[in-house]
Amino acid sequence: MEYILVNGENKLNGTVDISGAKNAAVAIIPAAIASGSVCVLENVPYIEDVVSLTNALESIGVKCERSNDNHTITIDATNIKSHIIGDKFAKSTRASYYFLGALLARFGKVEMPAPGGCVIGSRPMGYHTRGFEMLGATCTQEHGIIKIEAKDGLKGSKIYLDTPSVGATINIMIAAVFAKGTTLIENAAKEPHVVDTANFLNKLGAKISGAGMDAIRITGVAELHGGEYTIIPDQIEAGTYMIAGAITGGDVTVRNIIPKHMESLTSKLREIGVTVTEGLDSVRVQVMNPLKGCEIKTAVYPGFPTDLQPQMATLLCICTTRSMVTENIFEDRFRYVDELRRLGCGTLNKNVQSLIIDGNYTMTGAKVEASDLRAGAALVLAGLAAKGQTSVFGVEHLDRGYENLVGKLSSLGADIKRVRNGI
Repeated sequence: MEYILVNGENKLNGTVDISGAKNAAVAIIPAAIASGSVCVLENVPYIEDVVSLTNALESIGVKCERSNDNHTITIDATNIKSHIIGDKFAKSTRASYYFLGALLARFGKVEMPAPGGCVIGSRPMGYHTRGFEMLGATCTQEHGIIKIEAKDGLKGSKIYLDTPSVGATINIMIAAVFAKGTTLIENAAKEPHVVDTANFLNKLGAKISGAGMDAIRITGVAELHGGEYTIIPDQIEAGTYMIAGAITGGDVTVRNIIPKHMESLTSKLREIGVTVTEGLDSVRVQVMNPLKGCEIKTAVYPGFPTDLQPQMATLLCICTTRSMVTENIFEDRFRYVDELRRLGCGTLNKNVQSLIIDGNYTMTGAKVEASDLRAGAALVLAGLAAKGQTSVFGVEHLDRGYENLVGKLSSLGADIKRVRNGI
C-alpha cells in the first residue's frame, strides 16, 4: 500500500511552477492522430493519464517518443494501423473517449469499450454519440463496446448541445475537422482546454473559429499536417496550490500560469479575506487575517470550476463563519466529506447538491481515503492544515492528474512524503 504522509500546521512559503494542463493534454494527445504526420507537443504534464493515453496510441501503431524530462512528446501517427482501442486502455482514463472523435475523423470508424475514470457522478456518452450521429455516423453499443461508423463519410451539421459538455464539444470538434461542409456546435463549452484543443487543430491546418464562445464553427478540410504546439498551464493545479497557500496561512506564488483562467477562484479567495496579487504569469496568495466563509456555486467556465470545489470546501472548513457549497455539475462530488469528518469536521451537512460548512473546525490528523482525483487533493490540503499526522490513501487517483505533488509541496515547506510499502 502506498500513501501520502503529512505532518500538518506548517505554513507554506515560496514559489511553485505549474505544469501543463491535464485537461488540455488528454484531449490534444488523441487529437494528434487525426494528422497523418508528426506532432510535437510541449509542456505536457508527466501524469498517469498522459502515460495511459500514449500507451493506447502505441497499441494501435502510433510512435510516441518522450523527451528526457517527459514534458515533450513526439507523436508520429503516419503508420497508425487500427481503429480499435483495447479494453485496458479505454478503461484506464475517462479521457480515452477522445479516441472516438479522433479515430472517427481518421478512419471513418472507431471501436472501443466505454471509458473509465473517476466516480464522481453520471457522465453519459449521449451528447457525444448524438453529435456523431448528426454528422452522419451510426452509433451502437453492444456488450459494453461502442461502435461508430460513417460509411458515407461525415457531413457538416448544426448541432445543439443541451448542456455545454466539455467532452462532447471537443469530441465533436475533432470529428468534424474532416467533415464535408460546415459544422456549427451551439451551446458549446467555453473552458480553456476547449480553446487549446481548437488552437492545436488550427495549427495543423484545421479551420475552427469561435472556440471559447457560445458557438464553434468548423469548416471541413481534406487533411491536416504535422506541427509543434505548447500546451497551456493547468488552471486546476494552479488553483490547488493557491488554496494550499491559503489553508496553511502562508505566502505562496504560483508561477507559469494564465491569471485570467483563475478569475473565479481569485474572486472567492479575495471574498473570504485572502490577499491575491496578480502578475503577468503568476499569482501570489497571502493570508494576513482570519478568513470568513462564503457561498460557492460550481458552474461551467467562466464560473467556479467543479474540479476546485473539494479543495475550496476544505479551505472553508477553517474559516470563521458559515459557508455553503452548491455542486451544479456532478451529483456525486461530495464523497470526500465523510473523510473530512474523520479529520474533525464533524458537523458538515451534505445532501445530493449542497454542503453546509459551519466553519471554525479544528482538524486533527487521521487515516483517510481518496475516492477520486480532486477529492485526493482536498484531503492532502486538509492534512496540511490539520494538527498531527494525516495519511492519505488512494494515491493512484492523485497520480492521474498532479505531477510531483509531494515534491512541489515539499519545496514550499510542507512536511510531506510518499510512503511505499511502509518505508
